[in-house]
Amino acid sequence: MILRVVAIALNTFREAIRNKILYILLLFALALIASALALGQMSLHEELRVTRDLGLGGIALFGVLIAIFVGVNLVYKELDRKTVFSLIPKPIRRYEFILGKFGGMVLTLAVQVAIMSAVLFAVLLLQCMELDKAVADVIGGVLFRAILLLFAEVVVITAVAVLFSTFSSPFLSGAFTLGMFIVGRFMPELREVISKLHNPGLRGTLWALTRLFPDLNLFYVSGSMVDGQYVSVHGDYVDWGYVATASGYGICYAACALGLSVLLFSRRDFV
Repeated sequence: MILRVVAIALNTFREAIRNKILYILLLFALALIASALALGQMSLHEELRVTRDLGLGGIALFGVLIAIFVGVNLVYKELDRKTVFSLIPKPIRRYEFILGKFGGMVLTLAVQVAIMSAVLFAVLLLQCMELDKAVADVIGGVLFRAILLLFAEVVVITAVAVLFSTFSSPFLSGAFTLGMFIVGRFMPELREVISKLHNPGLRGTLWALTRLFPDLNLFYVSGSMVDGQYVSVHGDYVDWGYVATASGYGICYAACALGLSVLLFSRRDFV
């Protein structure tokens, strides 16, 4: 079973890296991160802060866009090309097909995030040399933890994209996934609005519905309050324990989304 999932994942990875949209988005991301070097020069003694903010923002934004634009086509493309008809009759179970597609997409995104992170580190290194700053103070555990959290967010979005791609068209799947992302990012504000509603029944119903959406605010915490403390990648930040907890939540949510994807895909009739 594992070998079949790995084979599908590697084939998905090879297909994904030939996608022109992926390279266009990646080039935009790299251009944004590299431009932080020029924008930092125009700031007043805030060069490193500007670079970190733009760099992490670029990794988050374009990582999610890549997950959406490529992820929503994972299953639909196989159905549209009729290639799924030649795969399913073989000794490949449908859940192996979904897991392989998801694994290949995660591998693709891991490579993309690694490339964007490497460019961000290179830009920060150049600024450190230019400003005569200690590299360890700028490129350290804080930055690595922030990037790992952003990658966990991308994994969740990928699982959601795969879920919608099992029963909808790429356009609708992309719209649904983007909607899940927007709601997930503003989950704290949404819950605060819900808590102020006077109708207990409506408040309880909306509160329950929010549980269906991923709390993506857990993965982009810089500038937020965590356990009553303001955290920032430029100062106090979350520890590795928080990273493990948030990543565990992301893995559980992604697993639930994949489980539902397998259930829906297994009930499809390809005849």
